[in-house]
Amino acid sequence: MSIMLLYNNQEDYLLIPNEAIRVRVIANSNLENDIKVKEQVKDELNDKVYRILNKVNTINDARKVISNNIEEINKTVDKSLKRLNYDKGFNINYGLNYFPEKEFAGVKYDKGYYESLVVTLGDGNGSNYWCVLYPPLCLIEENNDNIQYKSYISEILNKYL
Repeated sequence: MSIMLLYNNQEDYLLIPNEAIRVRVIANSNLENDIKVKEQVKDELNDKVYRILNKVNTINDARKVISNNIEEINKTVDKSLKRLNYDKGFNINYGLNYFPEKEFAGVKYDKGYYESLVVTLGDGNGSNYWCVLYPPLCLIEENNDNIQYKSYISEILNKYL
């Protein structure tokens, strides 16, 4: 597994590896309650999926684990929505799914079709959350609000530039 860094003289940015599996949760709408539901589902989904991917070392293993546990993932989302008294339904799709362009932390991520696990709540007309399940970059993002990514290569380059 390799993680690419985009280098400039100011900062290093962590980019999504070519072989990655994304996760996306799309809210029913941008109404306050729908966004809260999306956030709850996202948190519980991440907890579940990271537990089942805990010991995975290759993307092929990650694919098998996700495919073999899609029913468990479905149950997790269903349980979360029932607990929240959410009755607008949901859909889960694992495969190639469309992602819109996004800019985050100064890095532009291109729109396109990416291997991903997508949960659409209700009509799916609201804001979405997305991150990377494999390799587990979402955990890095969520657990380190003030993280700064450094690379040995950039330190060497800075020394000589």
